[in-house]
Amino acid sequence: MSLILHITQSDQWQYAEQTGIYRGDTLDSEGFIHCSKPEQVVWVANSFYQGQSSLVLLCIESEKVQAEIKYEGVNGGEKFPHVYGALNVDAIAFVLPFEPNADGYFTLPDQLATA
Repeated sequence: MSLILHITQSDQWQYAEQTGIYRGDTLDSEGFIHCSKPEQVVWVANSFYQGQSSLVLLCIESEKVQAEIKYEGVNGGEKFPHVYGALNVDAIAFVLPFEPNADGYFTLPDQLATA
């Protein structure tokens, strides 16, 4: 199983569970859903979500994603997985609470550190 991860608000995930489709914040505005590899997600969280609460990590089995996944770099840098379409919720293997530490910074959840 090859996991990619997506950070979202817990209420957005709850809505996706009800509808069977997850669109995220950027599918309509940017044309894709931002994701990360497990080794990238802490950097993403600390860069863009520092101090935010009520977050969850969608742990996605990339092989089950129906939309196209492209690995793309930003300004020629490290490549991140982008999902070019709505995400079918049956591709989500599990969901983890993703809260910052007391200092507002994130660490990799134990479940992923041992995976």
